[in-house]
Amino acid sequence: MTTINPPADRIATPFAPVATKIPKSAIADDMAMIRAASELTRDLTTPSPRIYWTDFLASAFIGYTGVAAAILAPTTAWALAAALAAILALYRAGSFIHELTHIRKNALPGFRLAWNMLVGVPLLIPSFMYEGIHSLHHNRTKYGTVEDPEYLPLALMKPWTVPLFVVTAALAPLALLVRYAVLTPLSFLIPPLRRVVMERYSGLIINPLFRRKPPEGEFRRQWAWQEGGAWAWSSLLIAAGVFGWVPLRALLIFGAIAAATLVLNQIRTLVAHLWENDGDVLTVTGQFLDSVNVPPPGLLPELWAPVGLRYHALHHLLPGVPYHALAEAHRRLKDVLPTDSQYHGANYDSLPKLVMNLVAGSARGAAA
Repeated sequence: MTTINPPADRIATPFAPVATKIPKSAIADDMAMIRAASELTRDLTTPSPRIYWTDFLASAFIGYTGVAAAILAPTTAWALAAALAAILALYRAGSFIHELTHIRKNALPGFRLAWNMLVGVPLLIPSFMYEGIHSLHHNRTKYGTVEDPEYLPLALMKPWTVPLFVVTAALAPLALLVRYAVLTPLSFLIPPLRRVVMERYSGLIINPLFRRKPPEGEFRRQWAWQEGGAWAWSSLLIAAGVFGWVPLRALLIFGAIAAATLVLNQIRTLVAHLWENDGDVLTVTGQFLDSVNVPPPGLLPELWAPVGLRYHALHHLLPGVPYHALAEAHRRLKDVLPTDSQYHGANYDSLPKLVMNLVAGSARGAAA
């Protein structure tokens, strides 16, 4: 899950290739790895309704309980502790938007509706903003190109783009509030504005050059009710603040927690890939090596890369494997593939090291 893109004139700056690294577009496919991934995981492609529902509902319950506890806490220390629990739990619950884009239709009846009602609409990130977007990121000929809505060559851009990338996420709740409470009704009254809203402000994307196509068929109906729900909820939030139905302090705490979940996701997004592709089409192996696994024994990745996101490179190799089976898929491939396999080249130790490598890479790109 990513956040609304920053303006193109501030983020889409020219970049220079890093001369010391082999371009990702020059990496040939490791067919032994690809065959092993396919053959060893054929029994791992069925999502478990019990795991999905239990994990999601527990995360949402803990998250909203934490929000209430933070609002009602008698001391600042208790409020901060409750807010932290709420941030981590709602971040995990929100991360299921990624699973919604990959699970087969009717594999989990009612899950999409429940997710949107409990998380998507309340946090103003309904699933239509990711469904139909994320699939392009997995398209082999679009990944890492200007047609990829979820890719920017951050490692090859100016150093200031990295902190700007994170800061933008902190402002996302306010931007989403304006998007739904203001732009949604105005766009239906002004057709040219509607086109702009649909193309540029209806997707959780990071590529400011990407333009979304209008929805069709059943997805159009899904989009309509989800956007309508987000409009109603955002309007209610504004009215509650203006007319004093809810204490302003409570609304600010809820907004701060929502912003923190998006900032945490944006930091996670920074290390989901190496962001080194210069715009060329990559092989499957090139995409895999431009992506990141942070496997065990570390425990912290379960907090900052939940719902299988710690196996992001493996997910790009096997997008049909549900999140709860990725750990087993990784274990099988790690044990079977030889030490010189490309598979081991996508495994990393920690978030801080990856962030530092990204910042250092962008500094080298700016100096080149």
